[in-house]
Amino acid sequence: MTSLRKITKGLEKKFLLLTFLTPICMIGEVVLETIIPYLMSHIIDNGIKNHDLSYVLHTGLVMILAALLSLLFGVAGACFSSYASQGFSRSLRLRLFSKIQTFSFSNLDKFSTASLVTRLTTDVTNLQNVYQLMIRIFFRAPFMLIAGTFMSFCLNARLSLIFILAIPFLALIITLISVMAHPRFEKMLKKYDLLNTVVQENLIAVRVVKAFVRREFECEKFNHAAEELRNSQVKAEKLIIFLMPVMQAVVYSCLISVFWFGGHLIAFGNMLPGQLVGFLTYVSQILMSLMMLGMIFVNLVLSQASLSRIVEVLDEEATIKESDSNKIEEVDDGSVDFENVSFSYDGQSDNFVLENISFHIHSGEKVGIIGGTGSSKTTLVSLIARLYDIDKGVIKVGGHNLKDYSIQALRNSISIVLQKNMLFSGSIKENLLWGKEDAKINEIISACEASQASAFVEGFSASYDTMLEPAGANLSGGQKQRLCIARALLKNPKILIMDDSTSSVDTATERKIKEAINIYHPETTKIIIAHRISSIEDADWILVLEDGKIAGMGKHDKLLQECEIYREFYESQKGPCSDL
Repeated sequence: MTSLRKITKGLEKKFLLLTFLTPICMIGEVVLETIIPYLMSHIIDNGIKNHDLSYVLHTGLVMILAALLSLLFGVAGACFSSYASQGFSRSLRLRLFSKIQTFSFSNLDKFSTASLVTRLTTDVTNLQNVYQLMIRIFFRAPFMLIAGTFMSFCLNARLSLIFILAIPFLALIITLISVMAHPRFEKMLKKYDLLNTVVQENLIAVRVVKAFVRREFECEKFNHAAEELRNSQVKAEKLIIFLMPVMQAVVYSCLISVFWFGGHLIAFGNMLPGQLVGFLTYVSQILMSLMMLGMIFVNLVLSQASLSRIVEVLDEEATIKESDSNKIEEVDDGSVDFENVSFSYDGQSDNFVLENISFHIHSGEKVGIIGGTGSSKTTLVSLIARLYDIDKGVIKVGGHNLKDYSIQALRNSISIVLQKNMLFSGSIKENLLWGKEDAKINEIISACEASQASAFVEGFSASYDTMLEPAGANLSGGQKQRLCIARALLKNPKILIMDDSTSSVDTATERKIKEAINIYHPETTKIIIAHRISSIEDADWILVLEDGKIAGMGKHDKLLQECEIYREFYESQKGPCSDL
């Protein structure tokens, strides 16, 4: 029940109203349906037997009216349940997506992208189907079972004992199958995650696949994932397939028994023909209700696995939270302080990826960061924007602890040009406005001129209104980098972080970008991660990282003399230092 409350929380009032109206319609439909066989038995036993045409016509008109009203209630219930379930799924998807947006990088590391996609699509669809069943069939079937049983007892109590014996048997079968099927459906959904991972990875890297002629390998990998999903589906549904024949066997056995014993009762004068006809209708309604309940339980088993996966996301607590009081809403300047900072992705002190990091960046300084692959350069700058929370030490921006700021205020003061450039489907202008929503066209052009992007953008026929494919697939790597730099500059940040963001442009273009940025935002603190010495040698000072620790810190000339690692980088790119 707690899980149900969690997934229905926040459902709009109009969909809640439709949710409550659906069972009312179902009850109305059932009441009218159960009246019809009773009226029919009276037509046979009283009207036709006594050749009373007036009674037949009068009772027949009542039956027709009941049938029409029952149809009306049924149609209304179907429409209400459909709208309510769709509103439920929309609300749940929005809550899930909003919840994911609050996650820190640590939270996202716990769930694969493909798994989150499956939960937002397949799992929510499963719950939507069950929601519709619950508010419609789950009310209709039990009420029909009760009403049909009552009316059948009214017609003939002794004959009703037949299906009274069948009900516990069917309930036992349904329960056993439900318990056994649940773990199998859980495994099946995990196979969906695996399949989505394969598809997502292949589509993102489709150019690499084609370049290395790995189509057959990827097709085989997909086939393997699809086959595993098929096998898990077959294993899960074997039990469900077994349920329908068992229920049908019970239904037909009950009908045969009713015909047999009912015929004997009529023969000995203990039952009228019309009562038997009506009784058979009630038996069909009762047993059909049991089959509907069986279908509901099967879907509940499947949805239970989906429910637990969705609740897992809703229950996930964001590891990065704002303080409840004294939140600072504005960053004064771009100064950055690291005081004995240590960080690990798993929170274990024996597995720090950054350890005992201490330095001070004055506001407006240009600082370079260099180090080998895996030296945690990107991790370090991610901590400045509080994309992760540190395990030890203190980080200050503008003289205040990061945790004293509202997350929105902190991140609005920082622009990050990521190592992996990400653009979204839409126009170039729409992508640039991520940096500043109300930016004027002259501001956009100015930022693009600084990032050396204006020339190729204005070369497109639609200029800044040129539409981009998802992830900017119709642009080159260098073009995407320059647009991402322009987007970051539009933000007018206190701190600009560039994570190897000019690696896809030539050195001449890179030099122009650096010069323009210094002019465009002279007071902005600039932190530049680079692998090329030329990108950072003019920095106010340079930080050298090795294995998550500071290996050197100072100006270019000082590091050439005192830091062996930095000197190795320099010599590997520019040759031996003859003046040392």
